[in-house]
Amino acid sequence: MENEAVAPATRVVAPRASAGFEYTFPAIRGIQAGREYYVSMCPLRVIPKIFTFDEDELSAELRAQRILNKGRLPALSKYILDNPDDYVFSALTASVDGIMEFESHSPDGTGFRTGQLRIPMDSRFLINDGQHRRAAIELALKENPDLGEETIAVVFFHDAGLARSQQMFADLNRHAIRPARSIGVLYDHRDPSSQVVRVMAGRSRIFKGYVEMEKSNLSARSRMMFTLSALYYGTQSLLQGLTFKHEAAVDLAQSYWEEIDKALPEWAMVRERELSATEMRRDFIHSHGIALHALGRIGNSLFRESVAPSKWKKQLAPLKTVDWTRSNTDWEGRAIVGGRVSKSHQNVTLTVNYLRIHLGLELSPEEQRVEDAYLRGDA
Repeated sequence: MENEAVAPATRVVAPRASAGFEYTFPAIRGIQAGREYYVSMCPLRVIPKIFTFDEDELSAELRAQRILNKGRLPALSKYILDNPDDYVFSALTASVDGIMEFESHSPDGTGFRTGQLRIPMDSRFLINDGQHRRAAIELALKENPDLGEETIAVVFFHDAGLARSQQMFADLNRHAIRPARSIGVLYDHRDPSSQVVRVMAGRSRIFKGYVEMEKSNLSARSRMMFTLSALYYGTQSLLQGLTFKHEAAVDLAQSYWEEIDKALPEWAMVRERELSATEMRRDFIHSHGIALHALGRIGNSLFRESVAPSKWKKQLAPLKTVDWTRSNTDWEGRAIVGGRVSKSHQNVTLTVNYLRIHLGLELSPEEQRVEDAYLRGDA
């Protein structure tokens, strides 16, 4: 191999095949658990070419990865393509079954940790963490090849065998915790429904100061009446398929929920401190996610028929006579299963059906199918 000048530390150098059939990556050397590992930046265009999946046809005990869930790929790829100026992907982690030769910039000091990582091209690169990101990148590149010059961080470990690779997969995922949906809504500035709910929660008299913005479950002593995630799903179902500009959507959603508030006196009692939020959540179901989701679906069908407030507000009037108490046996099997509020899709539909019937509204064919199954005892 011919000697080449070392690239400046601030310059990203694409991996290349040398005369000795090697990939050369600019890299930083580190130590974990007494083992060297290396961090580099790889152009997206080379990711599908050099990083492979574990074989899907092998049984689980002979693989070091889960089977690729291809159903996740379109959404991940769309995320990249729809947000070319601000998408974010975390680093891939890969094991290299082959020789890794690191040439540091200097024998000591900071230069000892930076340099060139050389890996023979016939080495096998196995992704330990990030297989869906890798597949989504490949899919996105087919639609937008210009993305190929962008980079993603890659952490290289030496492949110490199947057992070590399996342990790496287990360790990398052992403590991975998906953030609560509420904080995801709070921080999501792309999703229109998230934007509507955040504004509404901050300015509506019925929600301001009574929405848990970070957690998706309320503790027994919480003074909050709703979670942001529950309000999000309720409002998302309310506006589903409707086209409004942002401010109009906020106004319509806020108007709807404030009308619902008039039919649920316990909400006002909590705000006026005549009833604690704890007592309300304990004895009633109307502030729970399933009720908000169901009420959102009811509103969506009313809006599709007419957005005239005089009409849909009149149609909501019978809600005042709904018995929302947990002790109402009508909720068992619909909103409550085994004494606990259920948020399953089927239970949401059964709760919607109950409210539609109470309001004198027709059920859709799918809702009727679910209702018939419930009445037969099949649900």
